[in-house]
Amino acid sequence: QVELVESGGGLVQAGGSLRLSCAASGRTFSGYVMGWFRQAPGKEREFVAAIGWSGSSTSYADSVKGRFTISRLNAANTMYLQMNSLKPEDTAVYYCAATVRGWVTKKNEYDNWGQGTQVTVSS
Repeated sequence: QVELVESGGGLVQAGGSLRLSCAASGRTFSGYVMGWFRQAPGKEREFVAAIGWSGSSTSYADSVKGRFTISRLNAANTMYLQMNSLKPEDTAVYYCAATVRGWVTKKNEYDNWGQGTQVTVSS
């Protein structure tokens, strides 16, 4: 089991940037594929981005491709999500998640979740 804690959310104007962090503790961080998901009010939780064990493999939802960048620093047990050119439709609670099931992007394939951090983008 790994414990995950997100930080870095906040209120930003459209076009602005935020960097989210996800700090992990517990089992070996490098053994997990990591992902970011988000959930807007009244909507299903959706995939945002995923990163492989070493950080060399990444995947993005089409809605954030070219604007968001996922990265990880295994030595610091931390994953990041750099969000640029933010839009009001990016407003959501952002969750980090971890899985040992391999290279997956579906939320029900992730077993460990953080508590979430709110991102609000004003127009």
